[in-house]
Amino acid sequence: MNLWKVYAILVTVMFIWGFNLPAVKFLVGYIEPVTMTAFRILLASLTVFAILTVLKIVRKPTKKELPYILAGALLNVVGHHYFLSMGLTTTTSTSAGLILGTGPVLTAVIASLMLRIFPSKLQWIGVFLGLAGVSITVLSTGGETGGLSIGQLFVFLSILSQVFSYMIIAKLAKTLDPRLLTAYMFFVGSIILFLISLIQEPGEIAKFATVPPVFWVYFFGSGMIGTAVGHMLYNYSVGKAGPSKAAIFMNLNTVFVLLGSAILLGEIITTRHVFGLILIVAGVIFGSGAAEDLWKKRKVKRTMNALK
Repeated sequence: MNLWKVYAILVTVMFIWGFNLPAVKFLVGYIEPVTMTAFRILLASLTVFAILTVLKIVRKPTKKELPYILAGALLNVVGHHYFLSMGLTTTTSTSAGLILGTGPVLTAVIASLMLRIFPSKLQWIGVFLGLAGVSITVLSTGGETGGLSIGQLFVFLSILSQVFSYMIIAKLAKTLDPRLLTAYMFFVGSIILFLISLIQEPGEIAKFATVPPVFWVYFFGSGMIGTAVGHMLYNYSVGKAGPSKAAIFMNLNTVFVLLGSAILLGEIITTRHVFGLILIVAGVIFGSGAAEDLWKKRKVKRTMNALK
């Protein structure tokens, strides 16, 4: 697939995730985080399997793929979603957005160490431009960023778990379609989360019978679109573009988180976010390699014109 199409998919995913984070924040206000997440991930798993069944790409994993699926489930699903849902019970979604914005830097560093994938100088510039934009954007909200809370620590652990999972996804994508890998990881992860919820939050399942109707709108929207479609497309993009390039788009997630928080939770967006947005967009253009790609194409075009 053309990389520009992959970039378009990644922007769409960031928009979906931007609204999913405040949706999850809303959901954990009614149901304890682990119980709610277990059922939300199970719904996501069934959704992805249904989509892939229609596309006729569902198959049984091989014995060599099973350990990677389990490791991916523990990191991408259990670790990421457990710590994220726990963190959102004690921190704001805007503060969480700032911490999630460290994802591209962590991915670039870990990919360099584990996969020997080294970003270019322009891509590193893009990584830090994006991080600066994320910081300015979220700090201008006046959110709780003055000190490290347990909620913020949980959110950081969630993004760290997710970043490590991208290394597994990038490696397994050579033999197993990342979209199918997502379905298997979700299914295994939801079972593990459910077992954890029985110990950590006994009797919480009964609360599902007491939630208001609007809860189910957020629940199905988050599970089927935010989690199922979002992660399926993102993991697919990681397999096509690589973890470092895909991760740089996570900076856009902060912008969409603020937009989603304003619409769904009533959090305020100020004009100061515009400067942060400019840095984020610049970071995405440089960090994704799009700027280098355009420059190389322009150089080739000039060379061809000179030879005529």
